[in-house]
Amino acid sequence: MLKRVDIVGNPNVGVFILATDDLAIVPYNLLNEKADIIKETLDVDIVKSSISGSSLIGSLAVANSNGMVVSPHVLDREVKQFEELGINVATVPGKYTALGNIIAANDKGAIVSPFLSDEAIHIIEETLDVNVEATSMVGSDIIGSLIQVTNKGFLISSKAVKSEINFAQEVFGVEGDIGTVGRGIALVGACSIANSNGAIVAKDSTGPEMARVEEALGFLDDDF
Repeated sequence: MLKRVDIVGNPNVGVFILATDDLAIVPYNLLNEKADIIKETLDVDIVKSSISGSSLIGSLAVANSNGMVVSPHVLDREVKQFEELGINVATVPGKYTALGNIIAANDKGAIVSPFLSDEAIHIIEETLDVNVEATSMVGSDIIGSLIQVTNKGFLISSKAVKSEINFAQEVFGVEGDIGTVGRGIALVGACSIANSNGAIVAKDSTGPEMARVEEALGFLDDDF
């Protein structure tokens, strides 16, 4: 299922919400009607929480079916909540706390910013149980903001070149394509949430953008 919805009052839905194939972690203050839209579209359980006491959950954590890596400033009560849900949680050391902005991962691989330390990369590999490649893409280090990836496909910034698309396909083990959301926004990771079941993109996304998202992420549902 593919929908364009105003979830958080601005295009940056991926900054606030973290989704896997099983659950979506959303801020405590998210309206229940918005949470219901996410639950229906992504076919997941909804968990209200925070990361480091912040509502910027999608920016401060990355997860796949194997585990979750979070900011080193995560609170003990937050870790306990996630572990009680059966999630393997690990903190990534270093000064770069906005992990969601600098890591893109599915169940098969991850691309991370090159300034992460060897220790940080090792923790990401062990926790998410994936091969990790560190590199800049599209002339930028904010990999997580530039790519939306699931276990069915990926959408990468419209500024990506063919070699970068091929590289992402090799790492993630799925096919993908370039695109934008929200009427020309190239930061597709920051402005969408997605899993293998569906995706939600910025409300202002155009019909052609939606068609590209649908194709890149492997969705055949034309419910938009």
